[in-house]
Order: sequence, then structure tokens, then C-alpha cells
Amino acid sequence: MPEPHVLSVAVGRAVEIAGPRGRTTLTASAKAPVEGPVEVHREHLEGDEQADLENHGGPDKAVYAYAAEDVAWWRDELGRDVPTQTFGQNLTTTGLDLRSVVVGERWRIGTAEFEAAQPRIPCFKLGLHSGDPTVPRRFVAAVRPGAYLRVTTTGRVTAGDRVEVLGRPDHGVTLDDVFTIYHHERHRAATLLDVPQLAPMYHRWARERS
Repeated sequence: MPEPHVLSVAVGRAVEIAGPRGRTTLTASAKAPVEGPVEVHREHLEGDEQADLENHGGPDKAVYAYAAEDVAWWRDELGRDVPTQTFGQNLTTTGLDLRSVVVGERWRIGTAEFEAAQPRIPCFKLGLHSGDPTVPRRFVAAVRPGAYLRVTTTGRVTAGDRVEVLGRPDHGVTLDDVFTIYHHERHRAATLLDVPQLAPMYHRWARERS
């Protein structure tokens, strides 16, 4: 694998698009790559928005990373072209298996520092943005959720920046593990209670099932 780095940094504004049953819905999934340094704030990148602040955004979903290797997997899986920004990510990475990222793993990118907080839970808007209503269901089955990051040190990121792994917690629970437990192996919910760096939503969910 190449040295882990960021291929592109993307941001987007919330817009209305056609939704289910003839209604419109607000989404900021259409993020476009930008050139040059981008400011990293505590809960977002400069110029980026989240449409549904109840389910998106906030400190535990400040920045979303998805791997170029996972996009390539989707192209093979679906047998067609899949644009890189199909998954609405802010950072497209390469050289790093995001499925094996440990919850609480710390990264330095550019002058900013991040911590892996949780995997992505897909919603119907992924189907709308991708133009394929089967994608959310396939996303759950694929277990390639990408990484939501919290910002621990503000700064700037630029396409081409190295992803430097600063440290990993000893618990060893990965984003793949969390996603698999939440969607496929709910009998293991109590495992998530031993991961203090995990977004609080998962702790609440695990307590209800333990």
C-alpha cells in the first residue's frame, strides 16, 4: 500500500433534492473537492454544511473520511462507474484500511489532529445521492462504513497531506467491529460499553440491549 495520505478534501452546502413520494429533502451529500488548504474547525471543515443536524454533524461527526480503495471495491461490486464523491465524504484517503481503524485512533493530517469516533450509519439519502435506492442496503451488507472523525486540534488540511497515525487505544475495537455489532451481531452489544472513545449514541444503544 502507498503511504497513507489524503487524495482530496471536499465540502458542500445543503440543497433540496427530490425525495421519496414526490417530496423534497435537504442534503449536503454533494461535496466537491477543493484546492489549497482548508480550515478545520471543531465541528466542520470551512465551507462545509450538514443538512440534518439531529443525525449529522456535531463533534462526533465533524469530518467524514472514506477510502479510495473502498470506492474501487464498489466499482467492482456494482459493475459500473462509481464517482469518488458518491459517499459524500470530506476526506478521500488512500493507503489506509478504514475498516481496521480502532475507535479512538488518533491521526494528524496537515496541522490538524483527529480521533476516530464512529462508523457511518447509512440512511435513505445515500440512495438518493448515489442515484441507486439499493445502495443503503448494500452499504450495510458490505461493512465498509468509512470513519467519522472528531477534531481534537484545529488547523488546516490539504489534498496530498500525509495521514500520520499518532496512537491507538488498547481495547482494539475497530470501526468494522462497531458497524458489524450494530447491524449484524446485536447480541454482542455489551462489547461497545468497554470503548470509552466511541460516540455516546452507541453506548446508549448498547445499554438498551445489555
